[in-house]
Amino acid sequence: MSERFDTEKLLDCYRQGVFPMADSRDDMNLFLIAPEKRGILPLDAFHIPRRLKRTVIQQPFHVTVDLAFGRVIEACAEAMPDRPTTWINVPIQNLYGALHRQGYAHSVECWKDGELVGGVYGVALGAAFFGESMFSRETDASKIALVHLAARLIAGGYQLLDAQFHNPHLEQFGLIEIPKAAFMKQLHSALGKQADFYSSGASGIDSLTGATSVHLITQTS
Repeated sequence: MSERFDTEKLLDCYRQGVFPMADSRDDMNLFLIAPEKRGILPLDAFHIPRRLKRTVIQQPFHVTVDLAFGRVIEACAEAMPDRPTTWINVPIQNLYGALHRQGYAHSVECWKDGELVGGVYGVALGAAFFGESMFSRETDASKIALVHLAARLIAGGYQLLDAQFHNPHLEQFGLIEIPKAAFMKQLHSALGKQADFYSSGASGIDSLTGATSVHLITQTS
């Protein structure tokens, strides 16, 4: 892909239902993906498993928003024993770092004893949020970050949470697969509306407690 590929072109890709990936962490090239079937997490049917719901309410982690975006994407790019390589390379990190500085990309972080132990990041456009990746270094850390993200999106008036692909790990949260045409219809509707990622508070400590997050989601589902 051309070196002229910048954040403006990246946002245009999202508006068209397309997103970039790399073959591996070490491959400096990007290619564009438009799956024929799209994984989404319906915000009006987001499911929190019973055990996880109890854990979220107990608040085992300190949850923040947009406080460590660069560190979250770096952690998502790291190789893990069950994931020896990732699709997040340096050009992707740079692009999304720039999107974050422009106010389009966001992260939710989980901390324990001052250490970053989990998080999720993605891109917000209109009333659509495109989830990109998440990581966990402590049990349930990425799951709790995702629950807080979903609650924030619901509170902010978002209509679409894109998960890109089918992922067995996300089935517990109500993930469904829909055809590309159906996704584009939902996407165009969401892009035509406004939502506020910061309706529950700006960057820093998440103003949504675990109990509030669970309540928002279960009230909507």
